[in-house]
Amino acid sequence: RKIIGGLFIDSFEKAINNMNLDPANCVLLQGTLYPDVIESTSYKGPSSTIKTHHNVGGLPARMKMQILEPLRLLFKDEVRKLGLELGLHADSVNRHPFPGPGLAIRIIDSVDKEKADLLREADAIYMEELHASGQYD
Repeated sequence: RKIIGGLFIDSFEKAINNMNLDPANCVLLQGTLYPDVIESTSYKGPSSTIKTHHNVGGLPARMKMQILEPLRLLFKDEVRKLGLELGLHADSVNRHPFPGPGLAIRIIDSVDKEKADLLREADAIYMEELHASGQYD
């Protein structure tokens, strides 16, 4: 997760440079939810980190952009309720979570296109079976 998070930031920084943008005028919008924060940090007391998240912990000091996390203090059920109130389609609002780092954290080896394609295919079969059996929800 930490490696993928670092690569994500590096890629984002490279894209900003390639587009000749001023990082001070750029904002990184994250989908961080409150459980991500709870699991990743010790807040006001002695607690252990449950697991790290690619989107918790801020940006490297070298980056001059701001981070925007409008959902950071909300739980998943609150985000879903908000999505429905905003008129988003129920299929989008109620879909199962997908890890921010994508398929890469599910590949136990070096990540390449062939392995990612195979994993996408396996995931599609799995999701199709979940839907067909009525167990998705």
